Amino acid sequence: MRQVVSLYLPTWPIDRLRRRLGPHAPPPDALLVLTGMEGRRRVLTAVGAPARALGLHAGMAVSQAQALVPDLVMMDADPKADAEALEKLAVWSLRRYSPMIALDPPDGLMLDITGATHPHGGAEGLLGDVLRRLAEVETAGRAVCAPTYGAAHALARFGSAPLRVVDPLELADAISYLPLAALRLDADKVHKLATLGIETIAELEAMPRASLALRFGSEPGKRLDQAYGRLSEPFEPVEAPERIEVERRFAEPIAAPETLERYTLKLVDALALELEEAGLGARRLDLRFHRVDNAVQAIRAGLAKPSREKKQLARLLCDKIQTIDPGFGVERMVLAAPVVEPLGLRTISTLGERAVPEVSALVDVLGNRVGEERLFRLAARESHIPERSVERIAPMADPTLLRWPQRWPRPARLFARPEMIETMALLPDHPPVHFVWRGVRRRVTRADGPERIYGEWHLSEAEWLSVRDYFLVEDEMGARYWVFRQGDGMDPVTGAQSWFLHGVFG
Repeated sequence: MRQVVSLYLPTWPIDRLRRRLGPHAPPPDALLVLTGMEGRRRVLTAVGAPARALGLHAGMAVSQAQALVPDLVMMDADPKADAEALEKLAVWSLRRYSPMIALDPPDGLMLDITGATHPHGGAEGLLGDVLRRLAEVETAGRAVCAPTYGAAHALARFGSAPLRVVDPLELADAISYLPLAALRLDADKVHKLATLGIETIAELEAMPRASLALRFGSEPGKRLDQAYGRLSEPFEPVEAPERIEVERRFAEPIAAPETLERYTLKLVDALALELEEAGLGARRLDLRFHRVDNAVQAIRAGLAKPSREKKQLARLLCDKIQTIDPGFGVERMVLAAPVVEPLGLRTISTLGERAVPEVSALVDVLGNRVGEERLFRLAARESHIPERSVERIAPMADPTLLRWPQRWPRPARLFARPEMIETMALLPDHPPVHFVWRGVRRRVTRADGPERIYGEWHLSEAEWLSVRDYFLVEDEMGARYWVFRQGDGMDPVTGAQSWFLHGVFG
């Protein structure tokens, strides 16, 4: 099922202007509007949230706006700069989220994320990441994923939720209550339909199609069919100007999976040659299939390390060929490397040295099947606090040179959060005589400790004073545990004297 996203940026011109002005921008609560010429009239082209709350909107005459709100902060609009910034955002999104992204000027993008959501944990994870990154640069955004772009566009601009993923079975119910303006009809047709009592998409859908076309032309019916998925919508993806790509056009459309795979291999050969001449390696591959019905389908594959090895690239792409629906045939295939890195010559082996196994190909296959975020390795951090002394890093990241600072043994299984236990122990330095963990009482037969660990003084005053005394204990069954007491056993400022189990030795 196709997944199309409409990314709507309701205050894009104002947000872009604020980023450009930086500390010289008007305060967030200022009644900021942008103005421009519409014929001979000077009108508002963009309205900030505070001014919109007072009833101002884009297209309103400046004189009328000043009469309603005398304290307006007006600045000149720059549509050309807004369009250039929107295109830059599209190119950035192309590298990160989807191989197919189109501009939806003046304040939106269209993303086809079919098959590209697993690195982000699904469609909701991808949309959440988009909106979070926009919020980090103080840009307002709304994102809706639906089976059709017409529905996604309508819900992003007229729906109530700023982030939503529409199930295909709920598509009709999701858009039925929206106003006719959500179908991207011109204002004149919306007004004429409203005079007939037709104000929502459901009411327009219920009208006889013949009489609708006779009175209002083909546009209302076309927009309805696009929203409900009965008619495809043209899609012209943006392309990064500097990216390396190769393409293949066919005199006759092709559709057989083995034929698609054969030409994929030929495109990989051509792309590998281009990368070698440029001294680059691909970190991401996008393979687009342009069908005869103007629909475009795509495959995206990521690599853990830059590479231009033909077998490795071909395997990543051919593994996903079965996800492509060629329809009535594919007339053009385009293979691009939107993310590349310098890649020079590397030594395969040195006389007298054992070759190091290359695992990047395995990482690539696993990452594209289960998701890149699920693959990681552990590395040491400079911290004496056990739960902070380990961190996750990318599977092919450079190995860390740090070592765990302590010399005491550490458990094979360290809990994410220490679990409270009930104990009996003599203060201040004796280990527990017994402890109760998860409802089971365990008698301690051997113990070693205490190992005293102080809090990290640079984080907070409370942590600077905190103390943990760790003990390695063994019960009557031979199982070994890592327990600690909060505090030094004498001064209450150092901790509450509670006992916790932090890990289990294998």
